[in-house]
Amino acid sequence: MSFDPTFAERRFGYGLSPVVAPVASVTAMLDGVAGQDTMRARYPLPPYRHLREQLVRNRRFRQYARENPDTEEGKAAEQKVKALRREMRLDRLAWFGHSMLRRINTPAAFHERLAAFWADHFTTIGKAGLTVGAPPLYVEEAVRPFIAGRFSDLLISAVTHPLMLHYLDQNISAGENSPAAQRPGRKRGLNENLAREVLELHTLGVEGPYDQADVRAFANLLTGLGGTRDFGFRFRKNMVEPGSKTVLGVTYPHTGTIEPIHRALKDLAVHPATARHLARKLAVHFVSDAPPDALVDHVASAYLSSGGELMATYEALLDHSAAWQPEAVNIRPPLEFISTALRSLAVPDATFAALRPRDLNTLFLKPLRVMGFEYQRPGGPDGWPEEDDAWVTPQGVAARLEWAVNAPVRLLSELPDPRDYVVKALGEVVPPELDFAVGAAENRAVAIGLVLASPAMQRR
Repeated sequence: MSFDPTFAERRFGYGLSPVVAPVASVTAMLDGVAGQDTMRARYPLPPYRHLREQLVRNRRFRQYARENPDTEEGKAAEQKVKALRREMRLDRLAWFGHSMLRRINTPAAFHERLAAFWADHFTTIGKAGLTVGAPPLYVEEAVRPFIAGRFSDLLISAVTHPLMLHYLDQNISAGENSPAAQRPGRKRGLNENLAREVLELHTLGVEGPYDQADVRAFANLLTGLGGTRDFGFRFRKNMVEPGSKTVLGVTYPHTGTIEPIHRALKDLAVHPATARHLARKLAVHFVSDAPPDALVDHVASAYLSSGGELMATYEALLDHSAAWQPEAVNIRPPLEFISTALRSLAVPDATFAALRPRDLNTLFLKPLRVMGFEYQRPGGPDGWPEEDDAWVTPQGVAARLEWAVNAPVRLLSELPDPRDYVVKALGEVVPPELDFAVGAAENRAVAIGLVLASPAMQRR
């Protein structure tokens, strides 16, 4: 394998930047994942408790306003509810801006790509009210800090997070023989959503060696995981199904604590089927929709032999020749495409600081929607599709071209010289037909748009 910095940035990052030097080696790529998270420090997001505090305040003001609709105090409470909603819109804009600025300015783009990969692997959706904006804070707390450690730690962190429990209805799941289910007048039952998604999506995979009996046993084992009214975490002993549970042939004794759940998640994390499932997902995401079996086997073997160490897994991915095959076959999904465009243009911090909520919608959220990507609202817990045909549609391609021509001129006070830009964005090997088109374009905006919409920029 001959290391190529330009190729590394294209396939494993967000493309080239005119102001950030390309990564120098595979070792540097791995060091960027394992080292200090400088982008998180430079562009911080608030802790998850920030959202919880907003939810508590919103609920109190709404309740007071409903109970006192005709008083001055009640009307003031209603105004505070509206102010909180405006504050959340501003928060959502700031969090989007910081996530983009991390991708624009990072010298460790492989780290940012991995953070996005694992956020999608452990997809959550805020289902109502202020929780709609919660996923970035969930990722910041439950996912991002764990992407360089053991998968078992990442798994436990994501699966037991209050937003995951909220999204997959674990808060209402109670063992049929638990005290909560036996209470007179209270109808509570078992919910299998979390158990099924952990087995099917997060660990063993759809083709994994489990059946419905395992799903149900695992769902009973997970009883007790729950949340509070303000979306915190609470282990509820009164909802735990009594007795031992056997999942995939392993029996977990009843303790009335969270410990058997952690044990089961750790066992799932080092299962051979999990290794194969994760190896294939990584290979599909970074290399090809149909990765060679040799690559998947190599990555899965490293995962298993290391006991689920993610750094060893990434190293195996990067040291296999198949990961560096020169043909760019994967198309960038919409948000990744926009991130790559912003990085290639070196859009400055001040641009995002000056954006207003309606700018966020006009410049990003609405175009992404037309491209087929509803920001923070994937179709289900399996996250966004990797297959090219999910994104290469007439409407989606047209929306990319429209954004490529129209958005840069609104984001930059002055567009770069297209002849200089195309080289800085793509490296020294610029397709001849693109070079000609850039030179023949009627103005800079069209020329920049042609570069951004070209296959050389769209694929990795």
